[in-house]
Amino acid sequence: MFRTTDIVLIAVMISAAAITYNTKHKAENTLDTMRNLEEKVSIEKDTIDVLNADWSLLTQPNRLQKLVEIYHGELELEPVGAEQIVNADELPARPVDIQPFETKRLGGMADGGGVDQTTTGGIVQ
Repeated sequence: MFRTTDIVLIAVMISAAAITYNTKHKAENTLDTMRNLEEKVSIEKDTIDVLNADWSLLTQPNRLQKLVEIYHGELELEPVGAEQIVNADELPARPVDIQPFETKRLGGMADGGGVDQTTTGGIVQ
């Protein structure tokens, strides 16, 4: 009734159908994952836009001026004077204070000069 070639061809067709279904299933899963990521990116972009709008509202000069006037007594803020603005090369050099190395105790193995007796699995003496 069936020849060997018929059975082989039926097996090949069933295998091809299974591989095609498996590939389609993986592609659909990848597409769903990609859509979820795109939705998350869109939400994050919207959040960034909202935060930028909030930042621009919070940093308006009129609002900041009102806050300075309200909290002037507590914060004691003063305008920056022109003499306070300098370049980096105009700043005074910091004094270098280096302690002598010999006068300081280092502690641990550096003081005793002995052999560390801690047993580890790395090196056997």
